[in-house]
Amino acid sequence: MTIHDDERLGALNRREFLRQCACAAVGGSAFAATFGQLQLTSAAVLPPGDAFDDYRAMVCVFLFGGNDSANMFVPMDTAAYDTYAASRQNLAVARSSLQSVNATNVTESYGFHPSCSEMRSLFANGNLAVLANVGTLLQPTTRQEYLDRTANLPPQLFSHNDQTAFWQALRKTSGRKSGWSGRMADLLANRIPSTEQQFAMNMSLFGTNLLQTGGTSVPYNVSSRGVTSLRGMGGRNAREDRRKRAFDKLLDASRTSSDPFIREFGAVQRRARDSVERIGAALDALTPLNTTFPTSRLGEQLNMVSRLIQIRSTLNVRRQVFFVGMGGFDTHGAQLARQPDLYQDLSSSLNAFYAATVELGLQDNVVTFTNSDFGRTLTSNGDGSDHGWGGHHVIMGGSVDGGKLYGTFPTLEIKGPDDTRGGRLIPTTSADQYGATLARWFGVPDGDLNSIFPNLNNFTTRSLGFMG
Repeated sequence: MTIHDDERLGALNRREFLRQCACAAVGGSAFAATFGQLQLTSAAVLPPGDAFDDYRAMVCVFLFGGNDSANMFVPMDTAAYDTYAASRQNLAVARSSLQSVNATNVTESYGFHPSCSEMRSLFANGNLAVLANVGTLLQPTTRQEYLDRTANLPPQLFSHNDQTAFWQALRKTSGRKSGWSGRMADLLANRIPSTEQQFAMNMSLFGTNLLQTGGTSVPYNVSSRGVTSLRGMGGRNAREDRRKRAFDKLLDASRTSSDPFIREFGAVQRRARDSVERIGAALDALTPLNTTFPTSRLGEQLNMVSRLIQIRSTLNVRRQVFFVGMGGFDTHGAQLARQPDLYQDLSSSLNAFYAATVELGLQDNVVTFTNSDFGRTLTSNGDGSDHGWGGHHVIMGGSVDGGKLYGTFPTLEIKGPDDTRGGRLIPTTSADQYGATLARWFGVPDGDLNSIFPNLNNFTTRSLGFMG
């Protein structure tokens, strides 16, 4: 909430002031996630000796717009590369410029995009894995089933909004929407009793998102600069001090209100205020890491994630999921000019974050993984690619069984066995399988995975094996 001038504040009576604060708390996405329903946020505050007595964190890096990952990880064997080049035409990356790697579990050769040198090194050192051709699926789907229209498909394929939502929710939603990390938070909150003040298991550096929204939990929003607090009440001058005292008096008065909404709203705001102060103070007291991050938006988000992980003991949390985002991947035009900068940012930011986890001694406790709306078409539209379906993703961390290629690498052939039409590849691995493999490492029992990943039972393989 921003209060623009004292005159307007003075004109507000108690009821109107609380009403406007309530609107602020449930209105703006960042404010709502930070303050609204804080009493319902699910944190893993765990007693010593519990099955969750270690610390684990997952970091989702969402590549908004639809990453053309066919150029991020490319086959290098002559026949496979020639097929790739024939399909990609003017979008193909020159074979001689690829950053070659030898995956230890396959005989074929592959290469990262020339701007992904850091990712290549992480892969070669066994700290990063590639998951091939993963996407949104309700069940295994063949090309013939797609063409015959007999396949049960996710809603609105190739649509940014719908596919982003499905990646995060993994179900055709009706009624209250929730994401798989939110449902995971709900589950762990129900399994882990605690009488202590709880902090959110899910924390977002990229605004409110469906992935982290559960039935009884919402993500706690933090900016790259730190916690979000009520502006105009920072105690920087006498005017702000008066404003803060007035607000505190209203919150204290809410304790005895006959209106249950006002009582609960006041309780939420008091806990939110205390949480902001506690997190802010802990961040301010940190000794900076030696790791240098890129100054890009993604680099700054991951830098803040590393700082939030540093204060895990102060906040008494044992399980956390962080959400960060990066835009610009909707490369309908100028793709060859735009991809180098996108991949350089992604690669250098991931590398810096991994180095930070090593500096913290937590590289085995933190797993970072990518998501995106969809892959893109193999075919060129003249200057870029269009909305596709399956794509490749990377998973990074000391607990990752890295240096390997997981899933089934597709045939990069127009009208080939994996092509719907126009070079839109049918995923050979589902997003449910991807998420479930991460959730098992996080500590979710196998018997509970179906409640979080509703399509998982439709696939034979429940764990993809990339977590060591």
